[in-house]
Amino acid sequence: MRIHTGENLYICQQCGKSCSRKGNLEIHMRVHSGEKPYTCTQCGKSFTHESTFNYHMRTHTGEKLFTCDQCGKSFMTEQTRRYHMTIHTGEKQFICSQCGKSFAHKVGLNYHMRIHTGENCFICQLCGKSFSQKYSLKIHMRVHTEENSFTCKPE
Repeated sequence: MRIHTGENLYICQQCGKSCSRKGNLEIHMRVHSGEKPYTCTQCGKSFTHESTFNYHMRTHTGEKLFTCDQCGKSFMTEQTRRYHMTIHTGEKQFICSQCGKSFAHKVGLNYHMRIHTGENCFICQLCGKSFSQKYSLKIHMRVHTEENSFTCKPE
């Protein structure tokens, strides 16, 4: 009945977090104790939660449970499958309030907004020039390296 009423009887004495079940409080206490009872036998990485451990194990097995019904591509999580689906639907629900350009993903809109705000997050450590996009900085770095020097071969 506590689930329906929202009543939480189990309180963490260290931080005050409340839980409706004793088992949930015991799992929460691992945050404070640092206990990580689930250890990957392949790489040694440890986890606090069984669900996180199970997700991690898929990186070793290559298991992908979520498949796109349009193209057959498989994904490790439902979230990444849904993210992928925008390729097929053409859905672009994130719209720039400044110029009206639309984006399939919020991260695309966030990057785009830097054009309007003038925010430059990527700074060249060699000359101090700044860029709004990581790729632009990467291209710029060629100025400081030999990657941009092309030499013609004599005929």
